[in-house]
Amino acid sequence: MSRLCRIALCAFGAMLAAPGAAQPSGGPYGPVAQSYEVPAQGNVYYVAPNGVMDATGTAPAQPTTLESAIARVVTGDTIVLRGGTYRTGGLQLNQGITLQPYRDERPVLKGTRVASDWEELRDGVWRTKWTTLFPAQPLAWWRREREGMRTPLHRFNNDMVFVDGKPLLSQGWAGELGEEGYYIDYEQGYVYIGVDPADRLVEITAHDIALHRPSRAVHGKESDGKGPTIRGLTFTQYAFRAIDIEGKKPSTGPNEEPTDDPVGPSDPADHGKEVVGTTLENVTISFTSRVAGYFRGDGLVIRNSLISDTGTEGIYVIGSSDVLLERNIIRRNNIERLTGYYPAAVKIFNQSYRVTVRDNLVIEHPHSNGVWYDVGNIDGVFANNHVEGTQIGFFFEISRGVVVAGNVFVDNEQGIRVLNSADARVYHNTFLDSPVLFDRNERSAQGDHFGWHPQTGPDVDEREGHVFEGNLLAASAGFDAPLLRFEQPAAMCGSLKRPMTTRVDGNVYVRAEPGGEPLLLWSPARGRDCEARFATVQDFRKATGLGTRDVLLDGYAGALFRSVELRRFELAGRPPGVEEVAVTPEALEALGWRAGKTLPGAVPAAD
Repeated sequence: MSRLCRIALCAFGAMLAAPGAAQPSGGPYGPVAQSYEVPAQGNVYYVAPNGVMDATGTAPAQPTTLESAIARVVTGDTIVLRGGTYRTGGLQLNQGITLQPYRDERPVLKGTRVASDWEELRDGVWRTKWTTLFPAQPLAWWRREREGMRTPLHRFNNDMVFVDGKPLLSQGWAGELGEEGYYIDYEQGYVYIGVDPADRLVEITAHDIALHRPSRAVHGKESDGKGPTIRGLTFTQYAFRAIDIEGKKPSTGPNEEPTDDPVGPSDPADHGKEVVGTTLENVTISFTSRVAGYFRGDGLVIRNSLISDTGTEGIYVIGSSDVLLERNIIRRNNIERLTGYYPAAVKIFNQSYRVTVRDNLVIEHPHSNGVWYDVGNIDGVFANNHVEGTQIGFFFEISRGVVVAGNVFVDNEQGIRVLNSADARVYHNTFLDSPVLFDRNERSAQGDHFGWHPQTGPDVDEREGHVFEGNLLAASAGFDAPLLRFEQPAAMCGSLKRPMTTRVDGNVYVRAEPGGEPLLLWSPARGRDCEARFATVQDFRKATGLGTRDVLLDGYAGALFRSVELRRFELAGRPPGVEEVAVTPEALEALGWRAGKTLPGAVPAAD
């Protein structure tokens, strides 16, 4: 944020209107408060935190328990939750039902219990006996020789401790707790804290999941193949994950690989069909030790939800097609700062087809990537999102075919990275202090650390076909790095001579002050390390024949954006020498724009 405050590329007084379909939309993002009508169709079961297990639950004043209702419902039924805190977990449901609040009440499902029996020790330490502990270890592919000195093993345990709602951070022994740490002796079953629990609400995890949707029989009922519809609920403080939707493979424990479903290359007709149509609307999931949820199955929709303060992933989509994520807020992932675990706020994984991530806020991820399409994904759409403060804002790896359009990337270590992939088409995005990287390397299916993963994407000689057109790349004062890079190892230049892209055009590069680093890097190229460095777009155009309409504004002190401080990234006006460029039909479709020609960037201003 400090760098953004120093930027000279802002204007409070500019009042030029953006096009009618300018994106991102401005929301509303995240859960929208509303009153839920009780459905008229199907059976309705009312539940409450103090419900009676044997009650019929057919009237709001005579609620049953959530556990009892889950066991009774069949396809088409609705469970209506009265407001309050439900300390529950391990709920199994295999019917296509709806879960929602009663009118405007606020049900909260918590995976913790209150810890009230504490023993005071010496040196400001307290302990309590605890029976529901969730020890875990890194998955088999974690590289201890590389990361063991950066991430202590106890951070992989899934227990969590909260004091007055604030999470504590796990420590290696009882002597380094302070007021913000906890330590667990798993052999003796004790939890230690360094803050006086008197008159404080101390909560410790008691459940590792809230809702499990198996693809097989439970409660004497066969699966109907339909996912649940969940509206207006909050899930928080679960060790491991809040929601788990199964595919063919049964859900795994914390020490097993959860994402190998399918295993190896698979036709999309052969996976994602076990549980179809899961829908989350106005849902909050927070403080899950590993992921907010594992979601498998075609037709998934997650809309206007808040996914916050998660461990290694927020939303994890696996082997699913025709998925839509829109108008969500996804923030603060990898809160325990694990290294070597490749965290992402959203992970689209393992041969997911036609996944659309549209008009979301992905923010506050200094220790995590943003949205990562990883391994064998096909024909994605990433449009109209605001991505800020991540390691890599949008990551497309070992996959084929994606349209990335109309997004705003702010203060990311990398705005976009496209690695070992094919046919990534990047149109009309705005990048502020967020460089772009297209790269490929020798990674193949032979002897790969992750086994079959590279088989699901383009082979080594197919990693090309990228497009980069109509984008606005800005660097504030003090930001000195190449804004656009195409890279491959020098050892591969003898075998990979074709460029990764043949379409780079209509882009605008703006630097608040001239930098010492080149503007663009290009590979493969003749020269040292098979790489060419270009200080200007003219040099790039002369060497490659690309970028015929690219513009560089170097040392530009004018007002570029309406207001960086207010996160208003409409252009303040027409930058000097910049002309409208044509918007391709597939970009128009992704963006929802009407105009066939416009100024570069995600939120161009009108004349």
